[in-house]
Amino acid sequence: MDKVMRLAQEKGVVIFSKSSCCLCYAVKILFQELGVCPTVYEIDQDPDGREMEKALLRLGCNAPVPAVFIGGKLVGSTNEVMSRHLSGSLMPLLKPYQET
Repeated sequence: MDKVMRLAQEKGVVIFSKSSCCLCYAVKILFQELGVCPTVYEIDQDPDGREMEKALLRLGCNAPVPAVFIGGKLVGSTNEVMSRHLSGSLMPLLKPYQET
């Protein structure tokens, strides 16, 4: 869990992903469309990927990927991100990290 939390806090917007996950891809594209360039960690390509996946579940993700952190805080997975986007509460979180 230490590695996940350290990586999540290193950058403003972090996504833990798997390279073959279509929902992960959708979240990454959404962020790009919103003008944010997230740091993406493909846990299926990390030697500690299994442990990272377990840590994400312990942190409260209902699915291990995608797991989105903004400002070092867990936002959630696809459902939480899309719900926030549709309700208008995602953009205020992302505003400090938008590229100009």
